Amino acid sequence: MVDGYNVIGLQSNIQRKERRLEEQRNQLISKLSEYQAMTGRKVYVVFDAHQTHGARVQKIQEKVEVVFTCKDETADEYIEQFVRKSKNPHRRIYVATSDYLEQRMVFGQGAYRVSSRELLEQIRSARVQLGEDLRSQESTSPKNKLGDYLPTHLQKEFEKLRRKK
Repeated sequence: MVDGYNVIGLQSNIQRKERRLEEQRNQLISKLSEYQAMTGRKVYVVFDAHQTHGARVQKIQEKVEVVFTCKDETADEYIEQFVRKSKNPHRRIYVATSDYLEQRMVFGQGAYRVSSRELLEQIRSARVQLGEDLRSQESTSPKNKLGDYLPTHLQKEFEKLRRKK
């Protein structure tokens, strides 16, 4: 569970960039989608909508469960309710927020707490690890292009021909 605006607030302070809120939400969802794919953890992101009119909105975006709370409901309230309902000895629930009070509340209900900064670091580390894994696979994978079977001097000649237009 990710407190979306809490993480976006931290990112905005780090990046010092002014962007539209929708763009920031989409960027966070994209990062969380990659994180979900790399770690195999199911990711939910919750955004406050307590100052707007209307019912709760839940949707799947880039395979991430996205929740906009209903009027007069905060993301913290939704997360606490989710943790209470989903508590199971065979399931680990992690809540990413830098709100200290919220961390204490969910920890008291059996969830694990992760600060927004730690989550962003985990996402960055997972990306770095994925890059290293891909580079390692490339160096050990069998040759699969015709050019890979050619001697180096021929590869260079073909590259010169290819670049001439």
